Amino acid sequence: MEILKLIRWKNLLMIALTQYLIKYAFFEPFGVNITLNLFGFSLLVLATLCIAAGGYVINDIYDVETDLINKPDQVIVGKTISEQAANNLFIAFNVIGVGIGFYLSHLVGKSAFFATFIIVSGLLYVYASYLKPMPLIGNLVISAMVALSIIIVGLFELIPAITPGNQETQLTFFTILWDYALFAFILNLLREMIKDIEDIDGDHKAGMNTLPIAIGRERAKKIAFAVSFIPLGGAIYYLINYLYGNMVAVVYFLVAIIAPMLYIVIKIFMAETKKEFHFISNMIKLVMLLGMLSLIIYKYSLLD
Repeated sequence: MEILKLIRWKNLLMIALTQYLIKYAFFEPFGVNITLNLFGFSLLVLATLCIAAGGYVINDIYDVETDLINKPDQVIVGKTISEQAANNLFIAFNVIGVGIGFYLSHLVGKSAFFATFIIVSGLLYVYASYLKPMPLIGNLVISAMVALSIIIVGLFELIPAITPGNQETQLTFFTILWDYALFAFILNLLREMIKDIEDIDGDHKAGMNTLPIAIGRERAKKIAFAVSFIPLGGAIYYLINYLYGNMVAVVYFLVAIIAPMLYIVIKIFMAETKKEFHFISNMIKLVMLLGMLSLIIYKYSLLD
């Protein structure tokens, strides 16, 4: 059970759900040409989850000092799981993830895609060991990794199946997937900024130099407040320009995405305590999940 907590099983479940939704709720209902069967796609999901799990493990290894201050009841490394065991898990997850990535890259005839798994694995280590304490840079890197977990489905499913006859359709679906990845990137960046404000005390004592430490808590909150308008504006723009003619899509976006984002914007403006910022962080994660679930409604939208 402690290992499941260490690898953030709930976050991994969300990644897997998102990737399966892309394939079975977004690609297949429209008859898009795809590359992998269920077994091959499940291997892609497994590879993604293994590398993500490795990232969570190495992050906790390097975060023990700050976590003892910010969330002492949730510290696992050094308490219920030794640092050596955690390092072994990190290595094992990455070996499995990169190994599956090597197999899949050759399976789809795109051996260069193998580099994606190597780069992500390396970046997650560099993030935990070096980039995380730096203002914004660490936030941008980890948010890019979140976006890549969406884009990688298009890389392995759509790109290898492109032919002269279906190129326009394949690229259209890849573009929509890119929009979702950008939405996830911005939301996760906002969440990382909020978490840095929430954890400012522990991070400061650990000698980190996150954005709220570098420029002050209030200035960081103002920047997060400004950033929160980007996903809100993006959702409104998407609704007006692509989904406005379909009532199901309109209602879903208004209720499940735009309304919660408006609430988040207001809460960021008013937030003062650690508890309030923690609540905002969880709300952003919920909006990310609801945003991914919107893939289900596309078969009812104007795309068909």
